[in-house]
Amino acid sequence: MRPTTLCFPIDSSNHILLGRKKRGFGAGKWNGFGGKLERGETFRACAVRECKEEAGLLIKETELQPVAFLDFRFSAEPSLDHIGYVYFASLYTGTPRASEEMEPQWFSYDRIPFESMWAGDRIWLPRLLQGEKLSGSILFDRDNEHVAEMKLKTVETVIEI
Repeated sequence: MRPTTLCFPIDSSNHILLGRKKRGFGAGKWNGFGGKLERGETFRACAVRECKEEAGLLIKETELQPVAFLDFRFSAEPSLDHIGYVYFASLYTGTPRASEEMEPQWFSYDRIPFESMWAGDRIWLPRLLQGEKLSGSILFDRDNEHVAEMKLKTVETVIEI
């Protein structure tokens, strides 16, 4: 099981920064910024590094707000299974810029391109944006696109390991 992170920068006008993946797994989809932990790296350090590499934003680990812990499972390709923390970041420096991997763009909450995101995102991301904190699992169908099963529960606090 690969440990990963996802980070969603949020601005003071209720816009969320998403990145359109340019290559690799999930290419063409809009998503948060993140990826796999490197050896010896904490989840928070990974989120900070990935936001810098993929969008050019500098975020302090202490400014990350843990909002979910999710277990992603892929029926057809278990090698893609991963667990991860989802963070929001409302304090950061820098201007989003495209990288080799991601093309960032701000979206108002009512214009998030869910039709071009992972299928489960349209369920759990709005709940996070409404202030819920979540823990749970998402099982993708054999096509690795559609959700076969989603078990989410609201938690008071996302406990980090």
